[in-house]
Amino acid sequence: MENTEWLNFKIQIRERLKIFALNVLNLSEIIPETTRGKVINYQLTKSGTSVYANYRSALRGRSKAEFFSKLSISVEEADEAEMWIDLLISSGILNNEFIRNLHSESMELLKILSSMRKRTST
Repeated sequence: MENTEWLNFKIQIRERLKIFALNVLNLSEIIPETTRGKVINYQLTKSGTSVYANYRSALRGRSKAEFFSKLSISVEEADEAEMWIDLLISSGILNNEFIRNLHSESMELLKILSSMRKRTST
C-alpha cells in the first residue's frame, strides 16, 4: 500500500471508530439499569469510546514506536469492548439487531486494528 493509500485507509478507520463510539454511547442509553447492566454499561462505554480516543492519539504519534504503542492500546480496548458486547448478548440482557450489528462491527474493527498493528511492527 502506498503512503497516500495508507493515510486514506487510516482516516477511513478513524471515521469507522468514531461511528462505533457513537453507537456504543447510543447503546449505553438502552442497557437496563440493573446491577449487572450498570457494570457492563460502565465498562463497555469506557472501552468502546477509548478505542476511538487511543486511535486518534496514535494518528498524532510523533514516531512509529509511539504510533505502535497507542495502536496497541486501541487493540486492547477494542477486544474489551467486543467482550462486553458479547456478554450483553450471551447473558440475554440485550439481543436485538442493533447490538448484533454492533458486535459484528466490533469484531471487524478488532481484526483491522490488529492487522494494522502487525503491519506497523514489521
